[in-house]
Amino acid sequence: MAVKARKTSDFIDYENLFAEQGKKLETLMRRVYQNSPFYRAKLQQAGIDPADIKTVEDLARVPFTNKSELREGYPLGLMAVPEEEVVRIHSSSGTTGKPIIVPYTRNDVRVWAELMARCFAMVGVTNKDRVQVTPGYGLWTAGIGFQAGVEALGAMTVPTGPGNTEKQLEMMVDLGSTVLVATSSYALLLAEEINRRGLRDQVKLKIGVIGSERWSDKMRLRIEEYLGIDTFDIYGLTEIYGPGIAIDCPEHTGIHFWSDHLIFEIIDPETGQQLPPGEEGELVITTLTKEGMPLIRYKTHDITRLRLESCPCGSPFPMIDRVLGRTDDMIKIKAVNVYPGQIDHVLKMTEGACSEYQIILTRENAKDNMLIKVEAKDGEDLRLVAEECKKNVKAKIGIIVDVEAVPYGSLPRSEKKSKRVFDNRDQ
Repeated sequence: MAVKARKTSDFIDYENLFAEQGKKLETLMRRVYQNSPFYRAKLQQAGIDPADIKTVEDLARVPFTNKSELREGYPLGLMAVPEEEVVRIHSSSGTTGKPIIVPYTRNDVRVWAELMARCFAMVGVTNKDRVQVTPGYGLWTAGIGFQAGVEALGAMTVPTGPGNTEKQLEMMVDLGSTVLVATSSYALLLAEEINRRGLRDQVKLKIGVIGSERWSDKMRLRIEEYLGIDTFDIYGLTEIYGPGIAIDCPEHTGIHFWSDHLIFEIIDPETGQQLPPGEEGELVITTLTKEGMPLIRYKTHDITRLRLESCPCGSPFPMIDRVLGRTDDMIKIKAVNVYPGQIDHVLKMTEGACSEYQIILTRENAKDNMLIKVEAKDGEDLRLVAEECKKNVKAKIGIIVDVEAVPYGSLPRSEKKSKRVFDNRDQ
């Protein structure tokens, strides 16, 4: 997709944006109060008349919606339409309790496909591309959501689904896939395998649409180097359609989100107060047009900020930063709050370090300890890499930790999401 000229203004007009969103917000508040027993009870308990919520600023009075409430509503307690209007359900993994069941109307499915198609168009995918979709199908939102977007755009879907790397590579080479859709962990695994087998010249990939987990700049560069592609960070949550609610563009200045369908607020994770654009905090999302299970002020736990600048690509849609980490992934060690994203930044500045790492937390004699295992590039002195990384952790995060550098490829690769934090302090 050609990059458009810079807009007249260098900054997003959030005042005008919030005013436009306010019109849809009024409609949403009336609709959920009338059709959602969950939200009607929630608003009544808080003493809120939905007619009083007309602006994004007014939203600050509305209670947050938490993941625990969605689990307590299992299976369909948050459904806001008659069951005969529901054409599909999706679900979270439920690895930490009851899964979250999300009902979709026909219009929800249509809107989601449109948003996903926007994402593909934003990064330059056209109807001449062949898109290999490796995330899972079924109850998980990823596979079928990506496929719907590819089809809405008119491109060809190669729906390989997860795993079976041999088959993935066979289809990629034989069909000449030009776009790879994957988790960052699996994209790295495929990239390394293509490099190891010397298949680079047989692969026709141009674009990687990567999501489902936070990934570092170093991992991104490694994937791009091995595959010779440009990669794009796509964002989404099962509770909010699925992937495809935001993506970065060829300028890579931030993650554009679809503000005509979603309100993005940033709050102080400690106090819950709204923060102005430009300040870092927790992302909270309100779905303006979702019918099956609309959500008001859903706490994502993702740490980011609303970008003040407009994008050089010319898109009218505002941006957030790439996600730094999650409030529930925060590590408290030696009285310091540490996000895994901060370790990514340390590795980026550490000479000889790769993108892959593990954080291992232990407790001995009432004292917490952190060990960071980090892969080093081939041929690097492991001791020097470890010392440099330890020095950078102290300088950038302010704590002294143990660092062990290990040979490249030593840490496990995953076909899904990589587990990086191992908290053994309670054992």
